[in-house]
This record gives sequence, C-alpha cells and structure tokens, in this order.
Amino acid sequence: MPRVVSLFLPTWSTDRLRRKLADTAPPADAPLVLIGRRERRRVVMAANAAALAAGLRIGMPATKAQALVTDLVVMDSDPVADAEALERLALWALQRYAPIVAADPPDGLVIDTTGADHLHGGEELMLSGMVNRFHGSGIAARAAIADTWGAAHAGARFLAQPTIAIAPGAQGELIANLPIAALRLDPSIVHGLRVLGFNTIGDLARQPRAPLALRFGPELGRRLDQAIGRIAEPIDPIRTPELIEVRRSFGEPIAAAETIARYTAKLVAKLCRLLEEKGLGARRVDLLFHRVDNSYQAIRAGTATPVRDIKRLTRLLTDRIETIDPGFGIEIMSLTASHAEPLTATQVISSLVEEPEADVSGLIDILGNRIGQRRLFRFAPVASDVPERSIARIAPLTPDGGETWPGHWPRPTRLLLHPEPIETMALLPDHPPVSFTWRGVRRRVRRADGPERVFGEWWKRDAELVAVRDYFQVEDDAGARYWIFRSGDGEHGETGSHRWFLHGIFG
Repeated sequence: MPRVVSLFLPTWSTDRLRRKLADTAPPADAPLVLIGRRERRRVVMAANAAALAAGLRIGMPATKAQALVTDLVVMDSDPVADAEALERLALWALQRYAPIVAADPPDGLVIDTTGADHLHGGEELMLSGMVNRFHGSGIAARAAIADTWGAAHAGARFLAQPTIAIAPGAQGELIANLPIAALRLDPSIVHGLRVLGFNTIGDLARQPRAPLALRFGPELGRRLDQAIGRIAEPIDPIRTPELIEVRRSFGEPIAAAETIARYTAKLVAKLCRLLEEKGLGARRVDLLFHRVDNSYQAIRAGTATPVRDIKRLTRLLTDRIETIDPGFGIEIMSLTASHAEPLTATQVISSLVEEPEADVSGLIDILGNRIGQRRLFRFAPVASDVPERSIARIAPLTPDGGETWPGHWPRPTRLLLHPEPIETMALLPDHPPVSFTWRGVRRRVRRADGPERVFGEWWKRDAELVAVRDYFQVEDDAGARYWIFRSGDGEHGETGSHRWFLHGIFG
C-alpha cells in the first residue's frame, strides 16, 4: 500500500522573503502581505500569520487590505522565485527522506515515503521531524500522511495540528467532512458548487456523478476519486542536471525478480563509471521503477561512507527487490546518486608486514538500510565535566578525534539516560548515605568512596553558576556497585536541591 506525505508551508512566500531580506525585513510580528496582479486587479497573493490573524485573506484587493490594517507591510510577490525555491526545497527533501519527491505549488511538497518511514523511526516521528526542521529554520509547516496524494494534501491543510497520520484505508471517512476546497479544484468550480449548496466533500460523494460532470467537467470526479483512492495519481519525481543518473528503457515490460536484479547490476556498473569520472562516491542511491500503469516503485540504499564499489551497491539494492511490485510490468528503470561526495584513493597498509584494518563499512551499510542509518551510532567523548554531557552519539565510521575520557575517576559502565531520584539516609555534608531506596527496593550501603565534586558549566548557563554535585561510588550488601550523587554541597541551598539521585551502575 503506497503512503504519501504532503508537506504544507502555509506562509511559504512571506517566510522565504523574510529569510532572504533578513537585514531589512520587518519584525516577525509585523503583518506582511505580498501583492500581485490577477487580471487587472492588485490582490493579496500571500500573507504571513500576523496578517491572517488581522483578518486579511488571500485574493483580497490590495486597497482593502491596506485600509483594514494601518501598519500593514506591503511587498511585491515574486512567484517565479517562489517556484524556484520550492524546487530547491524538493531537492533537499529528496536527499533526506525518500526517492520520490515533487514540488506541490504554490506552497507544498509531496513525498512518496512507501517503505522509507522505518528509516526515520516510523510515520509519526518522520512527520514531526520534518515539521521541526522547518520550524527550526523559521518556516511554518504542517504535514500529513495518507494512502493518496489527495487525502494527504487535504489533511495537511485542514486537519494537521501540525501533523496527522491518516490510517491506511481511512481517507474516505476522514476527508468526508472537509470543505470542497480540499479537493484541489479550480476556484471557479468551488464557487459554483457552493452556490448549489455543496459545502463538504461528503456532500459531493453522495451525489450522482453524471449531472455534476455535465456542469463542471471531468475534473470534479477525477479529484474525488484520486483523494479516495479509486484511481491512481502518480508523482513525477524531481530531477536536476546536477544529479548523476543512468536509465534503461525496455521494449517489452519486465517483471521477474531475476531480470530486475540483472539489469540493476548493469545500471550500478554504469553509475559507478560516471562517479569515477567525477571523482565521487555515492552516499545514497535511488532505484526507480516506472511501471506501465504510469506509477512508480522505488528502492533507496544509503552508505556510511562514499562508495563506488559495484558489488556492494548491487547487493544493497537487490536485497530489497522483493519489496517491489512490478504490477503489469516495468518499462523504465533509473538509478540516481541522490547524494554523492568526493572519493579519493586511500592507502590500506603502509608496509608488507602490517595487517590491514578490518573494514566493517559493508556490515554497517547492510544494517543501516534495514533499520535506518540514524539508529546506528557509536559513543564519543565530549569535553564536559557534567557526566551526561560528556558523551555524544556520532556516526559509526566518523574519524576518531583523539579525545578521551579522564581516567583519574572511574565511570560506570552503564550511565542512565536521566538521573533517577532515590530516597536516602545520610549525614550531611560530606558523608555517603547509610542506605538508599531505588525503584522501590531498599539497599544498605556496605562500602562507599567519595565525594567527587562536579561543578556546573557556568559559562554555558547562568543557572549553573554555583551549582555543584557530590558523587559517591557505593556498594550494597549484594556486591552491586552504584554511582549516586547529591545535588548541592550539603550546606548552601543555592548550590542545589540537596536531593539524591542514582546516575549509573558499575559492571
């Protein structure tokens, strides 16, 4: 079952202009509209959140908008630049989310994420990650995922707050109560339907098709069927000249897995030759299958380092051929290096007697394509006295920076994600607890070592200017060893709460 994401950027034009004119743009809370010409009239083409909150609407005459809001900031719209920026945004999404991405003018993107959501932690996490990325860049965004482009488009614009995942097969019921404008119809058709008394998609779905088609043409029925899923709506993926791509067209459609695998290997060999000519290695490759029913199927494979090894790339792609549904046949196969980086020759060993280092990049690539590259990581030391900040997650094959953890104070083999509060009996200010209760179990302390005083990072946060922690290594009657600390110095209230926490467990 296909899954399609619609990403809606409600104030795309004004956000883009504000970012472009960061030095001269008005404050973020100022009402801003972009004015353009529609036939002979100057109307509002785009408005930011402040202008919409003030009662302005898209399509409103410019003179009326200026009369309603006295401090309104007016700028000329630039639809050509908006479209170009949206294309660049679609290319960015292609490199990060899925192999089938297209711009959805004037203010959105559409992404076929079939089979790719698990690489981003599932549909909910994928949607929230998309929206958070845009919010972090100062761009408002809403996102929805559904079985069809039409349902996802409607959900992003009328249901998402800021995201919504429409369950498979539930799009018909969910969009029935939405206004007819959610069907992506021409404004004149929407106006005509409203004059006739139709307000929701459900009202249209219950009516006979013939009279509506006779009056409004075939677009109305086609949009309704596309949203519900009765007919397919293919997404034409974005491609640019900068992307390295190879294609193979077939006189007769192919469908057998063995045939697909054979031509996949040929495409990989051809792509690797092009990469070698440019001195590049692929970090992400997309294999697209154009079926005879004008729909697409895709396989995406990523690598931890730049690669142009034919065998490795072929294996990564052919391992997932069983996920492809050829339908009535595949007439075009294309292979694209959607993300490539410079690749230079490296010396494996420096002498004949030296043993080469084990290369685990192939294993990492296989695991990364099964569970997601973001779920594979290793820990690296960070220069910080605060224990939970002294560890960072980095990519598995990131070069070693040479930093190490200090060895004069031992650290537990298992550090809890967050310190957990414990109940203790202790003599302040410098003595370890006599006993402590953690997760409902009371443990008597038999041995203890400490305290090790850790100060807050006052140069990062004012709240840690005088904050301290006193850490102890303690051992209970069963021989288990724990790492606990008291928040504060035991004497002065401004140094901490003086509560006790368990932060780690020694092996």
